[in-house]
Amino acid sequence: MPDTINVPRRRTILIVAAAVVVCAAIVVACVVIFGRGPAVAEPAPTSSSTPVATPDPTPTPTPTAEEPVADVHAPAESTVAAVIGAEIAVSAEPGGAATQSLPNPQSSGAPLVFLVTAQEGDWLQVQLAQRPNGSLGWIHSEAVQLSTTSYALVVTTSTNTLDLYEGGELRQSYPVATGTGGTPTPKGQFAITELLAPTNSGYGPYAYGTTAFSDALNSYGGGPGQIGLHGTDDEASIGSDASHGCVRLANADITALAQLLPLGTPLQVR
Repeated sequence: MPDTINVPRRRTILIVAAAVVVCAAIVVACVVIFGRGPAVAEPAPTSSSTPVATPDPTPTPTPTAEEPVADVHAPAESTVAAVIGAEIAVSAEPGGAATQSLPNPQSSGAPLVFLVTAQEGDWLQVQLAQRPNGSLGWIHSEAVQLSTTSYALVVTTSTNTLDLYEGGELRQSYPVATGTGGTPTPKGQFAITELLAPTNSGYGPYAYGTTAFSDALNSYGGGPGQIGLHGTDDEASIGSDASHGCVRLANADITALAQLLPLGTPLQVR
């Protein structure tokens, strides 16, 4: 199963980010690769992948002895910022000069949505879907529409499980496939950035892009090694270390999440 999704960012119904984030040959791997960089190992979703509309958030004004498992981080509520205009300026500090400008919608066609991590006056600190993992930037609050989500995802690589939290309470646990020893699923605090409907085989009916990128692959399948959550044509691999870094779910499970989670939903990998 392909495990990196080079989701050509031209047609995707969102949401659903960043990209949408993070398999070898068509049966084993998993690093969502959204249409950039040279192909490295396996086919990625074709350019006919389409963005998927995701649920609206609530409107508002494998560890080792050397690597202990991080505590679960599942906030009861998170703030999400959806860009209003055709682009948004990002600064390195509140009120600072713009260091980059990001287009809205994204190249996949999904709306540009951020998970907000802090606020200073009219400035919002947000997670960015770019290397290195954990990249942050500041945007002005007037350029976005704010909302909240009570959902959060926690992936535990040691048990190959994905837990869905709502309001800080565990609601559902799903078996998943995560990265192999050579291409592990990166750990940290991330967010989902876009929701795609791949049209080529291997990825199931839906694929979420995330703000996470592979630590082992700088490019893959025509994309930048972005990590994703997606379905699979090889459900026998679920529950094992089988991907190139992506989180692979049974098709029924990714379908259930696609109907539930708004873009910007926080994702912890531990």
